[in-house]
Amino acid sequence: IQAVMRYMGLPAAQRRLTFYCEGINYWPHLEGLLKQILATSDIPVCYITSDAKDPGLSYQHKNLQTFKINEGFIRNYLFENLQTEVMVMTMPDLHQYQVKRSKHPVHYVYVQHSLVSLHMIYRKGAFDHFDSICCAGEHHKKEIRAMEKTYALPKKNLIEHGYARLDSIIKNAQGKQKQANKPRHILIAPTWGENCTIESGIGEKIIDQLIDAHYKVTLRPHPQTIKFANDKIRSILSKHQNNDLFHYEGNVAGQESLHASDVMICDWSGAALEYAFGLKKPVLFIDVPRKVNNKDYQEIGIEPFEVSIRDKIGCVLAADGDVVTAIENLKPIEANTSYYYKNANVNGAKAILNLLTKTS
Repeated sequence: IQAVMRYMGLPAAQRRLTFYCEGINYWPHLEGLLKQILATSDIPVCYITSDAKDPGLSYQHKNLQTFKINEGFIRNYLFENLQTEVMVMTMPDLHQYQVKRSKHPVHYVYVQHSLVSLHMIYRKGAFDHFDSICCAGEHHKKEIRAMEKTYALPKKNLIEHGYARLDSIIKNAQGKQKQANKPRHILIAPTWGENCTIESGIGEKIIDQLIDAHYKVTLRPHPQTIKFANDKIRSILSKHQNNDLFHYEGNVAGQESLHASDVMICDWSGAALEYAFGLKKPVLFIDVPRKVNNKDYQEIGIEPFEVSIRDKIGCVLAADGDVVTAIENLKPIEANTSYYYKNANVNGAKAILNLLTKTS
């Protein structure tokens, strides 16, 4: 409550621009944008997070004020009464559930935290209540325009933003001498959901097969899998955690395992796209059912990007297929870089600062 009072008590000039972050795993998607705005303008910025471990809380800058506000009633009250010119966030479903648009005029900007399409994995209407959408690539622009046309929605401001995490992965890969790992290092990084690789039990069988074949394996589950399917994680850890070939990574904010591994095993996670485009390494997709949170996704008539791109950045393996043979047969990929915009932080900061001049 004190943080809410402190924020709401600021003079209007000090809270023209506000960022909201759900937690540590989303910081990498907002960090560069925040720092670029602070570096290239004198605009005061407020940064609100619901996670005490969020690195944004400890970032120091004369024009930055940070606030820790828990999820739940207090946060929902703040959102409904928010008085800021521009609100930047990477949490979809604004105004669909507990988190509402403010009763005051606020321009809401959505920042992508994945390269996947916007109409299958996300819930229907997830972006309807934003004023501006940061697009990672042309596919996002086409999808938003198709949704607007199909559902007679007001036209949004679309920003050719790019994808900061991908820029960061590419930058961090420069100068790293890539040695072929012996044994080969397999990164398992699926998405979450009842039919997905870990939750369905397929993940444990795959890890067993890989360890038996003397591959090095890193398991990097989605934060939501850790939260909702911890029994599956514990079962894998109890079996393999003392094996030198096995490593568990419980934080998806870092990049080390992406750079260190040779192949990713995935299902419908956007991490596969980051891996292939950022590092030009192949992905083995486990053919579990599509992750569909919008059963009407076909209404806009566009094949989701994460479906159409699969055979260009790796291959698809049946859920009961021979994972060892599939890995050995994976071909190197030439990931096309035309799928996304470059220099996300520069593009995004310019667009947001431009919005502030329009709202003032």
